[in-house]
Amino acid sequence: MKQGNERPLKLVFFESSLELVPQELWSHPSVYKAAWKRGKQPGKTLLDSSLHHQAIRQARLPEAEKRGRPDVVHILLLEALSSPLNEAGVLEIYIHTIGDYVITVRPETRIPRNYNRFVGLIEQLFEEGRVPPNAPTPLMEIRPMTIRSLVRLLKPTHTILYSWGIEAPRRRTREIAEEVQEAIEAGSTVVLLLPGYPHGNPRDSTIEVAEKRYTPLARLEAWTLASHTLALIADRLGLL
Repeated sequence: MKQGNERPLKLVFFESSLELVPQELWSHPSVYKAAWKRGKQPGKTLLDSSLHHQAIRQARLPEAEKRGRPDVVHILLLEALSSPLNEAGVLEIYIHTIGDYVITVRPETRIPRNYNRFVGLIEQLFEEGRVPPNAPTPLMEIRPMTIRSLVRLLKPTHTILYSWGIEAPRRRTREIAEEVQEAIEAGSTVVLLLPGYPHGNPRDSTIEVAEKRYTPLARLEAWTLASHTLALIADRLGLL
């Protein structure tokens, strides 16, 4: 599952809003109708609050504010894969989902810009475990894994959590970028944990895996935080 040690920055989007519709929602009219229109079983479709808002609200799903937003992950992947860090061979990308799955994304992956095509791709990934399913080297793989297990697997020198909703020193994004740059240039590997959901706070299990924890000065959208952070790291490394 690991991509290799030659890429020193391991970017992990934690607790990401990406999951199949949970079983307790399958029979809800909005869920069934949306799946029927696509000719699919409810349990093989992504939970999407734009389609399933009423079902999510009525079921009172735990951490509901984090769930049903695959569009957030779509934007995050587009940002990360097209970043100068990825193009320069510095970046590895992992998606840790709210359901404790981990998706490994190969750097050459080209995520569909069309959202509906992205949804179909991720649904195939959940069903097959890899995409393309029969490729000797898949572009994406998924397996059950906690955030702690992932960080242990990556064996970083430094683990930095940069998120809202935690009790931690406030830091400008440029300060985070400087810290990452200095670690990379010293030959270290860094796991950078960024939120993969629109609202809510990190779980204790996520906070506990981070050696260093910081909170941004302003509560930005997840994709804005990621975009700014990656761009400033690239700038510090002389890639911009």
